[in-house]
Amino acid sequence: MKSEYSATALTNTKNRLRRIGMLAGTALLMLQTSCFIACSEEETEASEWDNWKARNEAYFVSLQDSLHQNPTQWKRIKNFSLNPDTEGSPTDYIYAKIIAEGTGDECPAYTDSVRIIYEGRLIPSATYPQGYVFDSTVKGTFSAATGSTFSTTVSSFVDGFSTALQYMHHGDYWRIYIPSELGYGDGGNGSSIPGNSVIIFDLMLIDFSHAGQAMAPWNSRQR
Repeated sequence: MKSEYSATALTNTKNRLRRIGMLAGTALLMLQTSCFIACSEEETEASEWDNWKARNEAYFVSLQDSLHQNPTQWKRIKNFSLNPDTEGSPTDYIYAKIIAEGTGDECPAYTDSVRIIYEGRLIPSATYPQGYVFDSTVKGTFSAATGSTFSTTVSSFVDGFSTALQYMHHGDYWRIYIPSELGYGDGGNGSSIPGNSVIIFDLMLIDFSHAGQAMAPWNSRQR
């Protein structure tokens, strides 16, 4: 009886140890998996902004090729506060892709008020292949019909944005590319725009008025 009891106890002990080993193996596998996921997320987050300044500088330089290949659709415009008749440094300019042309001969002045539709984003990245959208007045596809308007003075924007507006006409729809030097610089803007970012805007000028004058009411359904 004693030997039978010992054999049974030994068998039970072996089974318990086997179960403990299986549980330990499962726990180790789960730990390794969670570490892998966490590390992958950390690597993705880190790589999102790796070499951000250099990547943005290279991206902005590459826009010269678009201008040279299609000069009828692209513009290079010097910062409004600088002499337009002299050649400046590359970051004294913005680039603008003309998507749709509006009407009229007048453009807003620095002191004028504007009514616009816009969407702003960063350059393409791993998580955001179209560029992270940090601000927008549009829901869905960019158009006058889907966008809410925003009204303020030309002077209230960063230099690159103000520069573009002073060359636009009623109804113009441009995609503008602003170097960080004419945007938010090396300090960025809050948590949405890292320092040294090229900022890209789809921009439509709906209307503008001179200082002291009121703009006419606007209804997207009439456009």
